[in-house]
Formats: sequence, structure tokens, C-alpha cells
Amino acid sequence: MKPELKDSIGLHLGAKIKNCVPVSGGDISRAFVLYTASDRVFCKLNSSLTAKSMFEAEADGLKAITKTKTLKTPFVYGVKELDEGACLLMEYVTSKSPESKDMEIFGAQLAAMHQNSSDYYGWENPNFIGNLPQSNQKHDNWISFYIKERLSPQFQAAIDRKYLTKNDVPGIEKLQTVITSCCPDVNSSLLHGDLWSGNYLIAENGEPYLIDPAVYFGHSEIDLSMSRLFGGFSSSFYSAYFEINPSLPGESNRMAIYQLYYLLVHLNLFGKSYYKSVMEILKAHFQ
Repeated sequence: MKPELKDSIGLHLGAKIKNCVPVSGGDISRAFVLYTASDRVFCKLNSSLTAKSMFEAEADGLKAITKTKTLKTPFVYGVKELDEGACLLMEYVTSKSPESKDMEIFGAQLAAMHQNSSDYYGWENPNFIGNLPQSNQKHDNWISFYIKERLSPQFQAAIDRKYLTKNDVPGIEKLQTVITSCCPDVNSSLLHGDLWSGNYLIAENGEPYLIDPAVYFGHSEIDLSMSRLFGGFSSSFYSAYFEINPSLPGESNRMAIYQLYYLLVHLNLFGKSYYKSVMEILKAHFQ
């Protein structure tokens, strides 16, 4: 990090930054731990034109989760616009490897978070999934929301990027028929929205923290489906979750349909290596 940038961020924090250490922070932004005389601050840095909007949406999501008083999130110090891009400044949480009892607590707390509901599906504002825009227009019907606000934009993006052809993509009527046949009427739940293993921490005292949210009100199984896509969540997590929010019939069939959204996102973010996984779901469920 350049000295002038470090000084500018220090002014925003109201504390001189004595040291700055790069850390792994995902595929979208650079990340640093900033050391002041009395504290450590986690800094995410992104130079894109959408960085400020992206970080403001992330901060909004973290605060929304915190308001539920179910799961912890890092305290947000603020978003600072820079000459190139922006940065997000947050509490630094020292983490440890999860133990079974930690994941049990996490599962129970996620179930409690999912009990926060709304009379609509969506969110007050658009946000981001990775660095891709995520539309959250409000719907009073879950299936309509999932098709129009989740699948359709990603299908179109994949066609525009030439990762999919129009022949690969099911029509709206086919999507409607298949998803209606397997999705029950459900109350909306506050979702993390991008719940893979890189987006939670277990603090040294065993408390789970959520990070990098893409929040909205939707079907609770969305978070569970994403958690199962790449692994990293133990059986104790799911047992504790379902003890509070019992599994509904047909969940295993819906899981692939909900994972489709995330695989499309990965296709659009990272390219053709995700084409096969996307097509396997489309052929199994929509042909």
C-alpha cells in the first residue's frame, strides 16, 4: 500500500497507521491488516469503478445481519472513496479452525437468522454477488423472484460473454414449470446470499461471524444449497440448523436448482471451467 494511501485511510480512521500487512482476501479485492497504536483494522481495497457501490452494499448487508441479533459480523468503520476505487474498513477478527461445537452454534444461529422474514422477496437496494450486480427488485412470489432476479440476469450475462448459447438456456415457461413443480410456498428469510466456506469465520472464542454478504429476503434453502456446493460445513452445522428449521420435502431436488444460480455466477466471473457443471443441472432438470 502506497504511503499516501495509508495516510489518507489513517485520517479516515482518526488514527495513524503504523504498519500494513497484505492478507489473502478473495478473488475480487485486495485485503490488508492495518495496525494502529491500539488496534488492528481489516481493509478491503478495490480500484474498479463500482468499488464504492460494492463496498457500501456489503456494509449495508453486514449491518442488516447484525440487527437481527443472531449472528455476529465485523464492525464496519466505514467506506472511503479513493482516487482510484474505494476501500471498506472493518473490525479485524482473529479466527481459528472450526470445532464441532462451534459449527453447531453456527448452524443454530443461522437458523435463527433465517427466521427474520418480510412480506416480500428481494431487498431495498440492488447489491453485488462477487463483483457482479445483483438485482433485488421486490416480488410477492418467490418463484417469480428467483427466475427474474437471479437466473435470468445470469443467463443473459453468460450469453453476452459467449459462455452459453441461447439454445443452452431454458425458456421462461420451462423455468416456471420446473421450479413451480418442486418449490413450495415459503416464507421469506433474511439470507446471507453467498454462504460458502470463505464467507464465515470462527473467532478465537468460538463465536461465528459472517462476512462478505449479498443479502436479500428469499428461500432459506438458498444459503444451505450454497453451503453444500463447495463444502466446508460439518454435519454438526446442519444437524443444529434443522433442529430449529426442519428440512422440507424435496430439499435435495431443489438444491441443484438453487446451486445453478451460483454456478452461473462462477461461470460469469471465472469462465468456461464452470460450463460443464451448469449444463449438467440444465440437462438433468430442464430438458
